[in-house]
Amino acid sequence: MKFLLIGPPGGGKGTQAKKLSSKFNIPQISTGDMLRDHVKKLSALGIKAKKFMDNGELVPDELILQMMKKKLSSDECINGYILDGFPRTLPQAKGLNILLNEIDSNLNKVIVIEVSDNIIIDRMAGRRVHKNSGRIYHVKFNPPINKGFDDITNEPLSIRSDDKKETVKNRLNIYHDLTKPLINFYDKNKILLTVNGEDSIENVYSNIIENL
Repeated sequence: MKFLLIGPPGGGKGTQAKKLSSKFNIPQISTGDMLRDHVKKLSALGIKAKKFMDNGELVPDELILQMMKKKLSSDECINGYILDGFPRTLPQAKGLNILLNEIDSNLNKVIVIEVSDNIIIDRMAGRRVHKNSGRIYHVKFNPPINKGFDDITNEPLSIRSDDKKETVKNRLNIYHDLTKPLINFYDKNKILLTVNGEDSIENVYSNIIENL
């Protein structure tokens, strides 16, 4: 099976990708991991990408697509794959479509996990972190024993900059602007599956499996 997962930040996309990866025994492919791997191995593509990264610039789509082609053509992906975090834009989706046609590896399903903005803000803005250990709490769903303090060390908890309410709102605005054309693009190909991401993790997963 060959999947693409689309969903807002904090929408549970990563959790579902891991569950699908385990069920079908196929790799979860993240562009971030792929980039880091190429840079670490000093591949020709990695060296080119590093120049952009070192200058604080976005790695061009063309370079990402070349890496993606190499990855999806490998033996690791012979039984399928899960794309997580790419494509994010319509030009990337069109480029990926051309690539997948070239290697005869077209997507079976594009899974869109829908979660309302208010729920996402609740989920992310309520997160609290103990910096030294990485322990994560949530003011509603997993509160510490003493409000604002780590259960083990009793040290103060902090809010990650990415989880601040205004930052989350901005990220969601960007997500909606970029994703709407993507969803329309894949809907025309009749491979779109939309699921309610506000349900429990197990129910979301069951809904995906039942509708594949």
